[in-house]
Amino acid sequence: MRLVQNMSTIAEYPGPDCLANRVIKIAVVGGSGVGKTALVVRFLTKRFIGDYERNAGSLYSRDVQLDGEQVAIQVQDTPGVQVNANGLSCTDHVTRSIQWADAVVMVYSVTDHRSFDLIGQLHQLVSHAHAERSTPPPIILLANKADLLHVRRVDAQQGPLLASALSCFFYEVSASEDYSQVHGAFHRLCRELAKRQPLPSQPSVTAAGSEKRRSPLIPRPKSPNMQDLKRRFKQALSAKVRTVTSV
Repeated sequence: MRLVQNMSTIAEYPGPDCLANRVIKIAVVGGSGVGKTALVVRFLTKRFIGDYERNAGSLYSRDVQLDGEQVAIQVQDTPGVQVNANGLSCTDHVTRSIQWADAVVMVYSVTDHRSFDLIGQLHQLVSHAHAERSTPPPIILLANKADLLHVRRVDAQQGPLLASALSCFFYEVSASEDYSQVHGAFHRLCRELAKRQPLPSQPSVTAAGSEKRRSPLIPRPKSPNMQDLKRRFKQALSAKVRTVTSV
């Protein structure tokens, strides 16, 4: 896994030299303290780290095999959003991250009902950011910290009901306890996105080789037509024979 940058401008990474067939861009959004960074790191590295510095929004990238295809996955972590008297409060970075992404993961914590309450408004923000696209982005609703049963504040049935109303996939996971749950959620999102994105056409080996040999300044002359050369040679030979015969 590569930490590409700590953000103010979202980089398009990897570059043209990347060997991956396609790039999948995912934005992870949600309230403060719901475990967004822990989920991203868990998915990309299989490791769980309990404590993180305040989330400033980092872009992570990793090349993986997805159903036999080489794919570069970019995951944009984002600062937490909040709800105030005027509605949803979030930084410009969150909005830009959603606009940049091909798919979105919305996260709430089962131990914090306020983080659950803002999901509806967060979904509206995602829909508005992608309003000009022909199809809405695939979205997964993740309920994190499922292992903390003793401090649970969001009922287990509320998440699936909300996801159904928003037409989202739903997973209840524990970033600290179970990697397979986290991987399954992100993997499904990646597969869903791969179905929607056509694989870019690759130039043939012959065409690619000829392009490398071609000068960018001086156009390569066309190859002579061999049939035309044979025809001209026969005409010249016939003319010579007629000349000799007449003499």
